[in-house]
Amino acid sequence: MSEQTSFKPTLGLLDATMIVAGSMIGSGILFVTTEMTTYVGSSGWLILAWVLTGFLTLTAAISYGELSSMFPKAGGQYVYLREAFNPLTGFLYGWSLFAVIQTGTIAAVGVAFSKFAAYIFPSLGPDNILFKLGFTEVSAAEVVSIILVIFLTYINTKGVELGKIVQTSFTLTKLISLLGLILFGFLLAADADIWNGNWADAWMAKKWVVENGEGFWEKVTGIAIVPLFASALVGSIFSSDAWNNVTFIAGEIKRPEKNIGLSLFFGTLIVTIIYVSANLMYLSVLDLNEIATAKDGRVALAASLKIFGSAGTIVIAVMIMISTFGCNNGLILSGARVYYTMAKDGLFFKKTGTLNKNGVPEFALWIQCVWTCLLVLSGAYYELLTYVVFVVLIFYVLTLLGIFRLRSKRPDLPRPYKAWGYPVLPILYIILALSICVALFLYKRDETWPGALIVLLGIPLYYIAVAGRNKK
Repeated sequence: MSEQTSFKPTLGLLDATMIVAGSMIGSGILFVTTEMTTYVGSSGWLILAWVLTGFLTLTAAISYGELSSMFPKAGGQYVYLREAFNPLTGFLYGWSLFAVIQTGTIAAVGVAFSKFAAYIFPSLGPDNILFKLGFTEVSAAEVVSIILVIFLTYINTKGVELGKIVQTSFTLTKLISLLGLILFGFLLAADADIWNGNWADAWMAKKWVVENGEGFWEKVTGIAIVPLFASALVGSIFSSDAWNNVTFIAGEIKRPEKNIGLSLFFGTLIVTIIYVSANLMYLSVLDLNEIATAKDGRVALAASLKIFGSAGTIVIAVMIMISTFGCNNGLILSGARVYYTMAKDGLFFKKTGTLNKNGVPEFALWIQCVWTCLLVLSGAYYELLTYVVFVVLIFYVLTLLGIFRLRSKRPDLPRPYKAWGYPVLPILYIILALSICVALFLYKRDETWPGALIVLLGIPLYYIAVAGRNKK
């Protein structure tokens, strides 16, 4: 036979944990601190953003453990929303995942890979325009990003075993490289004067303003900090997202009712510790001005210049490329499983619901690849981040509400694992996440309404899909 009909459980706890951590750690921790600092301009607010994001991520992750133990099958969050609410809600998530969440994140991480490749090979940068393509100019950086996405998609069509090897090896490499950067930063380049200066007015919020080519800090007081803090959270939340990707591949994980919950906890905890530690290291090596004005947002490279000198930054850039490479592998591997499950429900292209001879949804992988490449060509990197954060938070809130609904609606379902801290922690997450969504919509409306519009476009698409399914 040329095709398999079901997934084979081949991934253990370590593999699943590496998918959680590897999908989370990509480009964000190496870039977004610069952008975040320009919004809040203080060490206290900056670290609070990362700690709050870590708390939200851990809270959601341990809550998802209950859902994964109830529905240990491919599709993850799509299945949870479908079972807790209705097929339409599940479809809207799956559609948004394809349109923005997964593909947008893959595109953004691909762009980050090319940015660091350009540090070593300047001709690969975004300023090197290769040709014009209708409405847009195509740069060398975009071509590099597209080649990366196509290559990793091809790798993952060859079976989950090969994808697992790539994921585990690259995730371990980037964990070691990030830990090394943090450790050497504290040991070799930490400056007491810089540290004390950064923490002198830890809670005096300031916004970095550029006028006539000159930058300066402008103090922010009172309620004005709310939109700026919400904007800063976009970076840290994006950097911490994709932890839920392991739920998409539940059909390929051994003992999923146990190992998915454990991998979510261990993976998110490891990444949260690394992220907070990295930002504390930045604050011990660079003053706030240096962080806010790091060239092209490369705060990690700015720190490595202080730590290792110019030669060391080349090594760090290579390691960062490894990080983004591994991140995109995890995102590409897992996302296609959702489209596969949707197709099995008759809500996506029929061919998407088939597995090739290697036991993977090859067609789903390739249509994900095509749309991602189109998003890369759009060039809207930071806008994509905002779209992703706004839409992702809405669906995380709905999924945690699903825990409450399922306990009431289907109390008979087996729950080998129950959400720790229920109901307090899920409620706290819902309140905080909704507050961030409201702040983003009020103060960054031009960048958030497209995400909401994309979700709503899924409604007519759902009924078209249902009508097509019913005719068969």
